[in-house]
Amino acid sequence: MLARIAVILPCRNEEAAIAATVAAFRGALPEATIYVFDNASTDRTGEVAAAAGAVVRREPEPGKGNVVRRMFADVEADIYVMADGDNTYDAAAAPAMVERLMADKLDMIVGKRVGEGEALYRSGHRLGNQLLTGAVDLVFGAKFEDVLSGYRVMSRRFVKSFPALATGFEIETELNVHAFELHMPVAEMPAAYGARPAGSASKLKTFRDGFRILWTILVLFKDLRPFQFFGLLFLAFAALSVILAGPVVRTYFDTGLVPRLPTAVLSTGIMLLAFLSLTAGLVLHSVSRARIEAKRMHYLQIPGPG
Repeated sequence: MLARIAVILPCRNEEAAIAATVAAFRGALPEATIYVFDNASTDRTGEVAAAAGAVVRREPEPGKGNVVRRMFADVEADIYVMADGDNTYDAAAAPAMVERLMADKLDMIVGKRVGEGEALYRSGHRLGNQLLTGAVDLVFGAKFEDVLSGYRVMSRRFVKSFPALATGFEIETELNVHAFELHMPVAEMPAAYGARPAGSASKLKTFRDGFRILWTILVLFKDLRPFQFFGLLFLAFAALSVILAGPVVRTYFDTGLVPRLPTAVLSTGIMLLAFLSLTAGLVLHSVSRARIEAKRMHYLQIPGPG
């Protein structure tokens, strides 16, 4: 039985690029169904995509996370190829990515962007990508060099077990962490990344979306690594308490008096906060472990690729 392949293209105001994107993926994967999800476009993106032969769906709530959530819920397939609808990702790389996903029975392959100069990143995006990739690696042990790539090939069990809570460009971070959290078999393959065609503009805002991604990493760190998160709070509060208490304790041993009572009370309160943080981390660690076990069992109930 041949695998059902779906190419899912989220796009917003990509009238200038969507026809070429659809044609490129249709040529690379002629057996696939091409879906274009028009994310609240104000131009003729949907009409142009339909004329190019794509199945057009619409998601009125703007934001990449919102449209990815809708795509994953609505499209039924065995293998999902996801790329932006701006004709920057190399469709010719898709067949090899699909073949490897099936041959190695992987759940996700990330297309690592390969290019030069402004064709690859706008000013500041390269540094931002490196910093965010480093943050994900530090917190979750990332296996990818390009965690923010929008070019991915995924299995059905990955897509249908992914909760998709993000609303914007932080969705790529959630995709990666979902794979790391459940210890899924994943890989990364190089894929050429080109310049946008005339009339197409990036929706990514360097600082706004960068901070949103950082905040997402912090929230996921708290949710998925609660013992480490609250353990760091414990160490910070305990260190501050000891620093404040030092002069008070020395004075007490020298004179037998506690003349700086407010400092002593403050130090005691901060130490109590430290141990409350440690207790919260221990409790939430058990909750998080049970949650991950439940997600893993749901994931295993969905047939894998190949």
